[in-house]
Amino acid sequence: MNAPRPRPGILEIAPYVGGESSVAGVARVIKLASNESALGPSPAAVEAMAAAAPVMHRYPDGHCTRLRQALADRHGLNADNIVCGAGSDELISLLCRAYAGPGEQVLYSRHGFLMYPIAARTVGAEPVAAPETNLVADVEALLARVTERTRLLFLANPNNPTGTYLTGDALERLRRGLPGHVLLVLDAAYAEYVDDPDYEAGERLVDGGENVVVTRTFSKIYGLGGLRLGWAYAPAGVADVLNRMRNPFNVSAPAQEAGVAALADQAFLDRARAHNATWRAWTTAALRRLGLGVGDSAGNFVLVRFPPAPGHDAVAADAFLKRRGIIVRRMESYGLPDALRISIGLADEMQACVDAMSEFLG
Repeated sequence: MNAPRPRPGILEIAPYVGGESSVAGVARVIKLASNESALGPSPAAVEAMAAAAPVMHRYPDGHCTRLRQALADRHGLNADNIVCGAGSDELISLLCRAYAGPGEQVLYSRHGFLMYPIAARTVGAEPVAAPETNLVADVEALLARVTERTRLLFLANPNNPTGTYLTGDALERLRRGLPGHVLLVLDAAYAEYVDDPDYEAGERLVDGGENVVVTRTFSKIYGLGGLRLGWAYAPAGVADVLNRMRNPFNVSAPAQEAGVAALADQAFLDRARAHNATWRAWTTAALRRLGLGVGDSAGNFVLVRFPPAPGHDAVAADAFLKRRGIIVRRMESYGLPDALRISIGLADEMQACVDAMSEFLG
């Protein structure tokens, strides 16, 4: 029998698998697998979303006018260069659809976000991974793999899952080394968690040329992952392309209202940032005292490396934690089979995680 066949290469894509949320037979689950905000959303955002409920029969503003202006005011940007999406994932996919295709290449750093190679393969492009140096994106290695077929370069900064980042100077060096036909996409999903003075999300580079885009999200520090809300800051030409390709009502009205309210609640944002900084440092120090390899992280998670000893490796640790209702994320799909990624949760959750890890190693 004949049946519809997808385009060549589609069935070779390994679907993205999100972090687990439940454990059979466990009443209270501590979920530290998906880099979700420990404090959840701003109460103001929850209230704004609820207020939008009675008019859900109306289509949303297809231009996200108020939200784009709120973003522009918050970050000192031009609202005309902002494009909103159903999470930054949608914008990443749109960029691949617009700028890459069969016979062309999409470049990314070896341990970068899994959506980059997936998005590349969905348009028939070849994903190319450049090696990292000590789990940090390597500017020279990325530039060395640029060819005439390279169309996009995705760089998560800070990177998920390593927590490392490139400085503003390094980003400038990367941009200067790229030919004009390559679009540099800086994925700054975790930018709000970084407090180092040498870091920048990349909007300055957007304003300085035609081939840099910055993507950002409300899914992390703003705690709106369930609403799917992200945005891109792009040169006028790229913004025009994205607006031509996106769905006409791609961001729901409740998401837009929640986003505007979240941006206005600076006090809540400051609380979330301070909580993360405190418990990220505490968790890093506590796990290092247990003898585990934990690198410095600029995100809301830590990457923990385990020895290859049978019964004490990352797979065994993950199983042990899960039996105690603690869900973390294994990293085989990122090329790090010896590692677990642990999101920063509430104080009692981090204490429970470290206590369980101590028991596992004990």
